[in-house]
Amino acid sequence: MPPSVHHDSLTEEKCARAIAELTARAPELATVVCRWGEPPFWTHDPGFAGLVLAILSQQVSLESAEAALAKLERRIELITPERFLTLDDASLREIGFSRQKADYVRGLARAIVSGDLDLDRVGRMADDEVREALMSVKGIGPWTADTYLLFSLRRSDAWPSGDLALAKAIQDLRGLESVPSYPDLDRIAEGWRPWRAVAARILWHHYLRTRGR
Repeated sequence: MPPSVHHDSLTEEKCARAIAELTARAPELATVVCRWGEPPFWTHDPGFAGLVLAILSQQVSLESAEAALAKLERRIELITPERFLTLDDASLREIGFSRQKADYVRGLARAIVSGDLDLDRVGRMADDEVREALMSVKGIGPWTADTYLLFSLRRSDAWPSGDLALAKAIQDLRGLESVPSYPDLDRIAEGWRPWRAVAARILWHHYLRTRGR
């Protein structure tokens, strides 16, 4: 059962309202929407599969993470912790898991099976509590927890600190000589509350479109 919708969950309607609000007050975001249109309303499934995708996305493109997730689904049909734990190292390597990511997802699957991590309950928590609960699992750091909050739980103010594509988008839009540091990026993002997740979508849209994706 997916986590219940949190009062703060983004809908396409809310997202459109947020885009209008953000573009009215942030010239660089207005530039993106003017040039490329509104970003797609990207979402991922909540629960185990969504977290597996968030882990697979660490330091690789979303396309290659999604390709590995699709291979995993073909192999075990339903992406559940129990079925994942039936796969050996060789199978996971074939699917596209590095040894480290295989370890992380096994740890996550075991935490769910043992009842140490209840993703239904996590889905109903406030953002900071979600982050804390997820980061208690080895291999889930702030960026992974935040992308799960953003795409799977659709929280409107989740901000994936440490995302290189967001930093490069800001570099482009502000005509900066170098990529801004992550602390600088986080400071810029403060001005986009309570819609930082929507601002991130706009910036990713710019990053992907300018690179022909």
